[in-house]
Amino acid sequence: MKTLPLEGRVEVECQAPPDAVWKVVGDPTRTGEWSHETRSVVWVDGSVRPSVGARFRGANRNGRFNWSRTCELTAVESPRSISWSTIRTRRFPDSTDWTIELEPLADGGTRIVQRYRVTSINPIANRLYWLLVPTHRDRTEALRNDLVAIGRLAEQISSVT
Repeated sequence: MKTLPLEGRVEVECQAPPDAVWKVVGDPTRTGEWSHETRSVVWVDGSVRPSVGARFRGANRNGRFNWSRTCELTAVESPRSISWSTIRTRRFPDSTDWTIELEPLADGGTRIVQRYRVTSINPIANRLYWLLVPTHRDRTEALRNDLVAIGRLAEQISSVT
């Protein structure tokens, strides 16, 4: 029986310094600027800045499907890493942990690493997602392209400052 992968990891290197990359990834409301799937993000439940426990909602699109998910920040270690989890709901009974880590490089650039791990998913929903969202069967290239986009945005930031 075919199902979606339950974890993944991608990384890229960019010429921007870690503090410029952090300006892009350390603020979830900027995700729409670089994500292949997330179009916009807003703070919810009274949250106004990145901190552990803060919640945000992303408006997403993949092919003909649109959906929105609420996420909660689980770790914020400025300017090194940020982690969040998708919140389970009746409509979306799955949950995934996401992390973006920044590693300084000797040449002044940054290695950007993104990991995800599905922590909860109904086996039937997993097979259904596999059938309905073929781009999620192997997200490696799309996620790598997201990191390249983060690097480009950060390089623009570092060239201005």
